[in-house]
Amino acid sequence: MPVKKIQASLTSRIGAIMAVPLLAGAILAGPAAAAPAKPQVKTAAAAQVKTGAISVTLDGKKLPLKSQPIQSKGYILVPMKDIFNSLGASVTWEPNTKTIIATSHNYLTMTLQVGASHAVVNGKNVKLDVPAALKNGVTYVPIRFVSESFGAIVKWDGASRAVRIQSAESQMEEARIRAEKERQANRLTTAEIVAKNDDSVVLIQTDFGQGSGVVVDSHAVLTNHHVMQEAKSGKVIMNDGRELTIRGVASYDEKNDLAIIVTEEDLDVPAVDFGKLDDMEKGDSVVAIGSPLGVQNTVTEGVISNFGYDNGSFYYQISNPIDHGSSGGGLFNQFGELIGLTTSGYEDTAANINFAVSSEDAMSLLWETDLESEQISFLKSSLPDTLEGASNEEIVKLLKKEFNGVPASDGMLELSDWKVSRDEAGWLQLTANVHTGFYDVYGSKMEKNLRLWAFNTYYDLHRLLPKEKIQLNLYYDKKVDFEPRGYAPGVVTALPDGKWQVRYSILDVQFKDEVLIKIPS
Repeated sequence: MPVKKIQASLTSRIGAIMAVPLLAGAILAGPAAAAPAKPQVKTAAAAQVKTGAISVTLDGKKLPLKSQPIQSKGYILVPMKDIFNSLGASVTWEPNTKTIIATSHNYLTMTLQVGASHAVVNGKNVKLDVPAALKNGVTYVPIRFVSESFGAIVKWDGASRAVRIQSAESQMEEARIRAEKERQANRLTTAEIVAKNDDSVVLIQTDFGQGSGVVVDSHAVLTNHHVMQEAKSGKVIMNDGRELTIRGVASYDEKNDLAIIVTEEDLDVPAVDFGKLDDMEKGDSVVAIGSPLGVQNTVTEGVISNFGYDNGSFYYQISNPIDHGSSGGGLFNQFGELIGLTTSGYEDTAANINFAVSSEDAMSLLWETDLESEQISFLKSSLPDTLEGASNEEIVKLLKKEFNGVPASDGMLELSDWKVSRDEAGWLQLTANVHTGFYDVYGSKMEKNLRLWAFNTYYDLHRLLPKEKIQLNLYYDKKVDFEPRGYAPGVVTALPDGKWQVRYSILDVQFKDEVLIKIPS
């Protein structure tokens, strides 16, 4: 479970676009209190409208009008600029033809001509109940027709002589709040989340390591890319103890640390449901299910500590405790939906600073994956099949490329100046120098990282050079301008330029078929 350097940043939330039917007509002023205005209908009551000023409200706020609304044939018209501007539309007046052209967000264009019985909306003719009018130098338009054309809901309150308009944006927000209330009513307890998903989280064992995964199809498991990296074979262990053979990797996204593996046999458990990043907020409770240190389907609770965005990818910072083996495990929201895969974290801290890749990228990968492809196989190794017969220079080139650092919770201990030689006893000697600045600060807590790196390096190099006896040493090598004191004999060397060199081994690995790992004290 490598630790990644990451930056914090929060994604903006994006609203949905609500489609609103296009209606035509103007407000018909009638006596019925609080009754919706009926478009394109004029009743006998229309001739007996109450007298007095007419008010207009938009989303509950009184709409300031430069001139009072007027009535024509029982329908209400308002000043052109006031209504269009309030609905977020831009308007142009052509004085020669007395034509009004209104546009809104490039999705609607409306043309009305004073006195004309028809309007044009997005290229289509629409019959009007009452035409636009010019009175005392003010251009008036039918309020109902204009408002509803822009997706608003219009109601006439006869008792208070008020036109009440609800904009499309207000309707969208109202629908969002209603949907959110309905969603919140479906929150699950931790036990319910586990009951829903426990059987759909699996343990993955390969010839290279161990991790976790979640079922996303009848033969498909989603996991981290690094769980399958360098693996040549493996199996999926179900919560009920069944062991299913891994056929290979159907697709992967190395940048987002994602892979979809396919099993030979039917997984025979439900696929997880996917949630959305945009539904989550900082502080929301989350449940992680995975196999830390091989302890299968361990459940931990936590919260979303933060959101982040790094190199085109979204991720969660979480407080759920995780460990090696948790990689690829499921992170579930309060509705039992998969929102991420646990992937990495900081070690040697009590703060529970851990991370999960977002399921948004996983969904995209799944949609693009052909699970029935005949080309499914294990990932190609970044290492060659063998180094037998390779020159020392070729071995150095590989070491520089593939073994250039030791991962640690605080970053990467960089390795440089690789050298390869053979001693008189026939041993292949491999040496490199560590970054002394990093080691000065973090070396005291790197023993676990060094031992893990040593074992993995032994595994790789022994496979590449199975007949060789190999000794690998990592050295601390630093020059200072004073004579150091307190070091063992042979560690400190005087240099011709008056400086002093301090050089000693921090890791000694010896192996053939078996391995010895020593970290000098």
